[in-house]
Amino acid sequence: MKNFIKLLAIVFIISNVNSCKSSKNVIKTEDKEVEILIPCSGDKYRSDKNYIRANSMGESQDMTLAKKKARNNTLQELGSKIQTTIQSVVDNYQNATENQNGENISKRYEELTREVIDLKLSNYITACEKLTQTAQGTYRSYLAYEIKIDDLIEPLSERISQDEVLRIDYNYEKFKKNFMEALEKNR
Repeated sequence: MKNFIKLLAIVFIISNVNSCKSSKNVIKTEDKEVEILIPCSGDKYRSDKNYIRANSMGESQDMTLAKKKARNNTLQELGSKIQTTIQSVVDNYQNATENQNGENISKRYEELTREVIDLKLSNYITACEKLTQTAQGTYRSYLAYEIKIDDLIEPLSERISQDEVLRIDYNYEKFKKNFMEALEKNR
């Protein structure tokens, strides 16, 4: 039993000496970060003063389904950005006008906005499209779509100026200025 205790003590002392020596040789390093570059994204694919842009990705084991997912995701994001921007414009513009019939005007703006968005969402342009295959064999489709801001403002302005209720207080330059401010705010 004494021999066992002596052996255990020797093993303990040797392990402490070795661990002290090895800890002096360990150099602590920080974790390295790896930048991930996502196709069809970045500064070039962000909305600016001329375009509203959206990008997204779809993944599937089927190439066609990956492309469909990317298309649906990107269109949904584009529609959402347009809706948010135009809603902000309409709210700001409406607050700036002097018309007392606010509820009716708000309703008309919303209806016209939906009509124009539905019409113009079909006029998007593909700004970027990439297809990759992962190591696991799935396909990833990356897309970026864009719509010219003038292609949104002009039809909306035309529809507003043709509406009996809305054209009373309508001012194109004020509307466009509000649109550009809302776009900048939502970027």
